[in-house]
Amino acid sequence: MSANNQTNIVDEIKSRCNIVDIIGRVVPLKRAGSNYKGICPFHNEKTPSFVVSEAKQIFTCFGCGATGDVLEFVKRYYNLDFRGAVEMLAKEYGISLEGAFQDKRDNGELYEINRQAARFFFKGMRERANPGYTYMKDRGISEDILNKFGIGYADSSWDSLYLFLKAQGVSDGKMLELGLISKGRNGYYDKFRSRVIFPIIDAREKVIGFGGRIVGEGEPKYLNSQESDVFKKKYNLYGLNLTGAEVRKQDSIILVEGYMDVVSLYQAGVRNVSASLGTALTESQVKLIKRYTRNVILSYDADQAGQKAAMRGLDILYGENCVARVLKVTDGKDPDEFIKKNGRKAFLQLADEALPYGDFKLGYLRQQYDLEDSQQRIAYTEAAVDILRGMKPVEADIYIRKLAEETGISEGAIRFEYSGNNIMEKGYGRPGGTVENTKSEGRGTDDVPLVEKDLIKLMLLDSAFIRLPEDVEEEAFRSSAGRNIYRCIASAAKDGSVEPQEIREMLDEEDIGLFDEIERKVVPAGKERHMFEDCIAKIRKEMLHRQEKELMMRLSLADEEENHDEIETLMKQLIQIQKELKN
Repeated sequence: MSANNQTNIVDEIKSRCNIVDIIGRVVPLKRAGSNYKGICPFHNEKTPSFVVSEAKQIFTCFGCGATGDVLEFVKRYYNLDFRGAVEMLAKEYGISLEGAFQDKRDNGELYEINRQAARFFFKGMRERANPGYTYMKDRGISEDILNKFGIGYADSSWDSLYLFLKAQGVSDGKMLELGLISKGRNGYYDKFRSRVIFPIIDAREKVIGFGGRIVGEGEPKYLNSQESDVFKKKYNLYGLNLTGAEVRKQDSIILVEGYMDVVSLYQAGVRNVSASLGTALTESQVKLIKRYTRNVILSYDADQAGQKAAMRGLDILYGENCVARVLKVTDGKDPDEFIKKNGRKAFLQLADEALPYGDFKLGYLRQQYDLEDSQQRIAYTEAAVDILRGMKPVEADIYIRKLAEETGISEGAIRFEYSGNNIMEKGYGRPGGTVENTKSEGRGTDDVPLVEKDLIKLMLLDSAFIRLPEDVEEEAFRSSAGRNIYRCIASAAKDGSVEPQEIREMLDEEDIGLFDEIERKVVPAGKERHMFEDCIAKIRKEMLHRQEKELMMRLSLADEEENHDEIETLMKQLIQIQKELKN
């Protein structure tokens, strides 16, 4: 898409659709003065802090910071990228996109080939009697659910799909690229044969790949499409195109292992469900989930492989700041079997009883030791403490107490073991407490630190500076005005460019003056990178100073007799921080 074409189409979309109408379909809005207010769809809240401006055609949430124009809302709410949001609104308002998008390569043809293959499989399930249809009926799947998920059947022929697509003018190369066929000594043959086919559909309702379940004997039991330009397993989840709205509504998602688990749970009325695509849960999939919710329940198979998968998934979810729990299926190997046997209510009861991160990890570990044996009890405690060191101190404090009760080892001894190698680098205090967030609120623009102004100026000069290092991202903008401007810049940054006027229109009146002042700042040519690195170094130093001050205050309040272990931990942290400051 050329820059001019893109600008023209985006301008036309914005001129023809009203942001209040678009958002009002999914968020109940009430007029509040010249604006509209409602409950934010992007985070949990009881008091409305989500504001939509009809005059400015933007939305802002003063609770979670979400902000932007109608395209930004559509991207966030429907889990689309920029192109997907443009396509969705353009289609609704009858705006032509002819010649609009010009990728490094046009994937439109690949999506269309997958769509044709999906239709072929769909008809194959329904036009004549076949083992796939019988298998799904025997599994209790209704006609309505088969249609909703677009489930089809690949017959036993070696080349029926190949011949069908060939007749449509599809090249052998494109079919090979998508993994629909394979090449042997005697020519090409279908990859999917004698299998129930589960189309994998992304948030834009495009068929990106397929999963096939063998009917009868044969290996592998499940076969997935190979990676291609349109199918990246680590970035997608099965069924989320159908269940995403319910996930957002319930503010939780149940992750299962298999296609049939998703289909069966959905049919039984558990609609906030999805599955990874034959791989272990990835960080990219978790980032996708976080667009909908941070509350995740893992419901993996009860066998050893399923439990190990849950352990790996928990660590990734925890690392991404999700609230993760594990649902243990008590009657049946997998969720599909359980819900067929026991029903929706019983499954939801299991979900309510899902084990938190720490309980599951320690419970899994405990199975490997005999706590009646003193040496194994010690070994278990040491291994458990290693797990606790990976937790936030507040959580670790709770589990230290539980561990003491469980093993009969004194809480003090466990705390000593825990603190021995637990010099924390994130400014946490003793196990059981955290350094409070002391960000200032509501300061005037004169109080905005110079480092924040310099960072904003650099971001206006080069959008590459908008992405801050992870360790300073939450602390870089501590002033209210600085954070507001940063959020608007981050929201407005599209296609590698930042338009100051667009940002200005998103700001409150009291922040526009500061923004104009920053825009007038002069940065010596060629010094941008050096200036950016200097800003980051200053922020890190200030973070350490705040942590140092907090630790010294807490040490001054600690009782030498009652808080001996805590004092030792705090002192080690303080020494470490002072070393870092000296360096």
